Amino acid sequence: MKLAIDAMGGDHAPTEIVMGAVEAVSEINDLHITLVGDEKQITPLLKSSKNIDVIHTEDVITGEDEPVRAVRRKKNASLVLTAKEVKEGRVDACISAGNTGALMSAGLFVVGRIPGIDRPALSPTLPTIDGKGFLLLDVGANVDAKPQHLLQYAIMGSIYTENVRSIHNPTVGLLNVGTEDGKGSELTKKAFKLLKDAPINFVGNVEARDLLDGVADVVVTDGFSGNIALKTIEGTAGALFSILKETMMSSMKTKFGAILLKNDLKGLKGKLDYSEYGGAGLFGLAAPVIKAHGSSNRRAIVSAIKQAKYMVDHDVTNTIKTTVESMELEKE
Repeated sequence: MKLAIDAMGGDHAPTEIVMGAVEAVSEINDLHITLVGDEKQITPLLKSSKNIDVIHTEDVITGEDEPVRAVRRKKNASLVLTAKEVKEGRVDACISAGNTGALMSAGLFVVGRIPGIDRPALSPTLPTIDGKGFLLLDVGANVDAKPQHLLQYAIMGSIYTENVRSIHNPTVGLLNVGTEDGKGSELTKKAFKLLKDAPINFVGNVEARDLLDGVADVVVTDGFSGNIALKTIEGTAGALFSILKETMMSSMKTKFGAILLKNDLKGLKGKLDYSEYGGAGLFGLAAPVIKAHGSSNRRAIVSAIKQAKYMVDHDVTNTIKTTVESMELEKE
């Protein structure tokens, strides 16, 4: 499998991005990575150039850049060239931890959409208490969504969960401020009606407090609410482990207990740590595009690479495309 990675995107670029790529090629057989970015910064970080090459560019899209304008004007930016690699078929998928809006714009303008999908959705699989996990979309690609966009998210999420995650007839919930029918904003009220009539296993409104309990296999929402939900889960998990660590280090008795629980605590942290689930797939694009977490360390990059491999191996893009096409034909 061939991947292109924006080496200059993210809070810890290029060091953590490059080190993650190096670790990934040593762990995954038949993986070839193209790093896109400043060769002068990348090359000294490469312990080995085996199965890794570099496309040199000094142009970068930053977090301060206006996404659409930056993608159109900075045609040689590392993020844009990364998307171009997958568009032109030289790689199977691409990854960036950079500007989310810019990656979304590059996805639309460079990679292109699947016919029948108006707007792609950022779609991470998040942990649940029972270990099954759930798909949350959208978590930030589109902060101003329309009801039909949420319908498309639900259909894509359901297709992915059933055909790729092998969950038969997956349940789909609409994130809302209450579980009763008729709750919420105009957006959620209209989306509720569309979802109720859609060819999916819609279970109604779900609340944020129930997400980690596995209330639904797929949860749909607009990018504004989804991003808040995602960051709240990440922040709460981080705060919980900070408090737990402080408590465990408070006395000799608790330190001894921490030693006994060390492996269990590592397992618990692994379930809730963003670096373990890597990033979010941009569902609805014509090729696999992964948005890695902006603060990704090398472990998170390895996880994002494994997620990209998973999407390629399970032919996620074509699965969504063919299913959406068949649904359109059925409507006609």
